[in-house]
Amino acid sequence: MDLIEIGKIANTHGIKGELRLDPWCDGVDVLCGFKKIYIDGQEHKVLSAKPHKNQAIFKLEGLDDVNQAMAYKNKTVWGEVSGLNLPEGSYLIRDLIGLEAVDANTGAQFGKVSDVLNLPAHDVYEITGEKKYLIPAVKAFVLEINIAGGYIKFNLIEGFEQ
Repeated sequence: MDLIEIGKIANTHGIKGELRLDPWCDGVDVLCGFKKIYIDGQEHKVLSAKPHKNQAIFKLEGLDDVNQAMAYKNKTVWGEVSGLNLPEGSYLIRDLIGLEAVDANTGAQFGKVSDVLNLPAHDVYEITGEKKYLIPAVKAFVLEINIAGGYIKFNLIEGFEQ
């Protein structure tokens, strides 16, 4: 089973055992697609999940009141990768780390993706090779992401030095 951290339980919600979850992924909508989650290695069936501001409200089977739910406060929540319903063109950061960075014009490899920075305007790929580069994760620069092939092709701007 391939699990990924998806968030942290921030608090309870109401008196019927619901939990408020802070997402550690691209958004609340992604969280609400899970049918089961894992807390402390234990599987929990999700009865309902809905967005609430920048959090998700989860109702789990067997949690029926606020006192039971309080025991889960500040716990990390895991989900199965197969339960993710990622939109077209979306990727897990862990799948991008280590991909070869390739100049789309010359075919030259100039490093590997070493991190993905989540900045307010957009994500930025950190490429580490002989030098360290920061490349915005936008269509103008990213021409192709090929997880199976192990590379990302970048359209590099004039003056980019490798």
